[in-house]
Amino acid sequence: MSLLVVGSVAFDSVKTATGSRKDALGGSALYFSSAASYFTKVNLVAVVGEDFSEANKKTLTTRCVDISGLETAKGKTFRWEGIYDTQNLNSRETIDTQLNVFANFAPSLEENNIAHPLLFLANIDPVLQDQVLNQMNPRPKIVALDTMDYWINDHRGNLENIVENVDVLFMDEKEIKSFTSKSTIFAAAQAVRDMGPRIVLVKRGEYGVVMFNEGDIFYVPAFPVENVVDPTGAGDSFAGGFMGYLSSTNDFSPGSLRRATVVASVMGSFAVEGFSTERVGKLTNSEIEDRFRGIAGMTYFEPLQNKEELFN
Repeated sequence: MSLLVVGSVAFDSVKTATGSRKDALGGSALYFSSAASYFTKVNLVAVVGEDFSEANKKTLTTRCVDISGLETAKGKTFRWEGIYDTQNLNSRETIDTQLNVFANFAPSLEENNIAHPLLFLANIDPVLQDQVLNQMNPRPKIVALDTMDYWINDHRGNLENIVENVDVLFMDEKEIKSFTSKSTIFAAAQAVRDMGPRIVLVKRGEYGVVMFNEGDIFYVPAFPVENVVDPTGAGDSFAGGFMGYLSSTNDFSPGSLRRATVVASVMGSFAVEGFSTERVGKLTNSEIEDRFRGIAGMTYFEPLQNKEELFN
């Protein structure tokens, strides 16, 4: 199966406790594609400026990402600059944001991109997310969406409109509590599911992720990473692992969704081990499988058998 992602491609300048990078490749669609491409064919729709070189594009095409939907517009590529707290990598300060050509991004899907079975609406304006979904024909089997606190706080009405029409929603713990005004992730996830999405994934950073799927609640711990280099793009890589795996199997059963959540955690853990796609873009299948098995080993225990009782 094929997978379409619509989002941003950017140049990121990042400083963390371990070092820094200037004008490194970034953006939600780029991180997502890099992770998802290990499992399935990915088609990318985004906009870049004239400063986005052929060598930059090769980073994507080397991973067999179809960039026929990558528009080159007159001007400069979207740029973001941030500094992470040296004591808390969940906290960062945005130093500069230059939207550049991304300010006028109006995704118009070509014929080869309107009929993909899976669609990921990366973190962009919810109005644009809605416009993309309306161009799909037929409607994809799975539509997934990611967002951020800016859209929750300042564009809530537009965000609610698109959330009602998706199947999968990715949010972190802070975002989903803010979006629903609920004090626990369990109440918040149910409130979101009442809006429309049947699958909700709540990302909790170093504490893992919780997936809610109808009557199924599934917790996956974060893989223990000793040296976190740069958290930028970890959430997009997480989503890429989840959607990429589902696309590769064409199986949306509860068991497959659980496996996809573990794969997502694996890909997110690789993303934080390097700047940009320095780590997640150069993995082997065996590395991914080993970490997948590692998480399985961390969570396995012997269940009670038949009439066996916990208390004698």
